[in-house]
Amino acid sequence: MFGWDRLRVLAAVADHGSITAAAAALHVTSPAVSQQIRKLEREAGCALVVREGRGIRLTPAGHIAAQAARDVDRTITTAEAEVATLRGEAVGPLRIGALNSSVGPLVAPALRLLARRHPRLVPRAWTGEAVDLIPKLETRDLDVVLVESWSTMPARLPPKVTVRPLVTHEVVLAVQPGHPLAGPDPVPLHRIEGEAWTACRPGTDNHEAQIQTMRRHGVEPTVRYVVDDFLTQMTLVAAGLAVTLVPRDPVESFPGVALVPVAPALTRTIGVATRQGELPPAPAAMVDALLEVVSGEPRP
Repeated sequence: MFGWDRLRVLAAVADHGSITAAAAALHVTSPAVSQQIRKLEREAGCALVVREGRGIRLTPAGHIAAQAARDVDRTITTAEAEVATLRGEAVGPLRIGALNSSVGPLVAPALRLLARRHPRLVPRAWTGEAVDLIPKLETRDLDVVLVESWSTMPARLPPKVTVRPLVTHEVVLAVQPGHPLAGPDPVPLHRIEGEAWTACRPGTDNHEAQIQTMRRHGVEPTVRYVVDDFLTQMTLVAAGLAVTLVPRDPVESFPGVALVPVAPALTRTIGVATRQGELPPAPAAMVDALLEVVSGEPRP
């Protein structure tokens, strides 16, 4: 019969590619890992690994055993999280989807709070756009998702998803400092015509909000540069290649770019989306941490 401890060691070797790396990940010695592998091979009655240069390659039997170990580990982790839920503890996996611009000011500080208060949580984060992340929230592949909503175009969310607002930013026009529209006074949106634009990819909330906002003011933006990251967009603006509408806060200190108020005023709100109903302890802890980050006040 396979021992769970030995299967766990094999899975670590498979994931890290060598005895040494697996030992470091498991906080044991390399000889201890090698010994566990040899015992597991005796139990299996066949070779599970083959040395290849400085690394390790799994045999077909080794791949089967390693995948079984991963499946067992996933089952144990899920069981621990469900039992902890009954006790009201925040433990186990926490899967987060986030906008690129929200990681630095919101997600990272919230994760620091969680690491201190809930050390048994195991958070993982993926960046992307709501159009990609919200479906994963519905299928329970993610537990919380940070989304954006413009004042001119609220976020498009499925019926069983709810959003708590976190922070609201002014949306401004980003141009090169020498641009004719650069200056302290608000620029009417209908005057921003005949420009090359940079924008997030079509289908994203940011792209659709920007394009629809301009169309309402009689301007059809010509998007030449499709870039999902605001800071990368600013490199194009600073080079005089494009203009764009962008939330002020994420790009405030970017050199070589002038941020001009627009009229009528626009805002973008970042919120945290979760499935409706009472939240399990892990996502509830993340929501609380995010609310604390934006308010600066400890939450119970």
